[in-house]
Amino acid sequence: MVNIAVLVSGGGTNLQALIDAQQAGSIPNGRIAVVVASNPNAYAIERAAKAGIPSVVLRKKDYNTEQEYTDALTAELEARGIGLIVLAGFMTVLSAAFCSRYENRIINVHPSLIPAFCGDGYYGLHVHEAALAKGVKVSGATVHFVNAVTDGGPIIAQKAVCVEPDDTPETLQKRIMAQAEHILLPQAVSLFCDGRLLVENNIVRVTD
Repeated sequence: MVNIAVLVSGGGTNLQALIDAQQAGSIPNGRIAVVVASNPNAYAIERAAKAGIPSVVLRKKDYNTEQEYTDALTAELEARGIGLIVLAGFMTVLSAAFCSRYENRIINVHPSLIPAFCGDGYYGLHVHEAALAKGVKVSGATVHFVNAVTDGGPIIAQKAVCVEPDDTPETLQKRIMAQAEHILLPQAVSLFCDGRLLVENNIVRVTD
């Protein structure tokens, strides 16, 4: 059984998708052991409480240095025997040392089809604003492993979502969440916990 830590900053809809999948038995070899929030007012904390999952608040600004924050986060994860870290709308940048320590054990979901609309500055509604400004007809979501390069880790799965002519950033965001993010993320987590994700030369292969 893989102990999972879900890192959040806001409403926690992707966390809820993981909780729902776990409760439905769709992640048989993993369990959410802790939710780590960067914001004490994040609604995701309430979602965790309703599901009986412990939560911890760690704010980077409460630490004098990035190393102190990284040490505190690492201590929380190690104390719970965490084998997989899931970034679910987590707005805090993780250090290169942290990413290296947990290489191919950190999964993130990004609301575009990487390599489109990704990297520094592309987060939240900014991604969808950029997609609409470009006039793309298809967008979507990508689940990937995390490394020191923003949105640069090996891609696990992607799903396309059509852009409608009257879309706003908000409507596109909601559709991508419902049709892609909330589906792909639990699937990727389950595959990881089943030991079926193999990374070779920065390419992810799903094994039998």
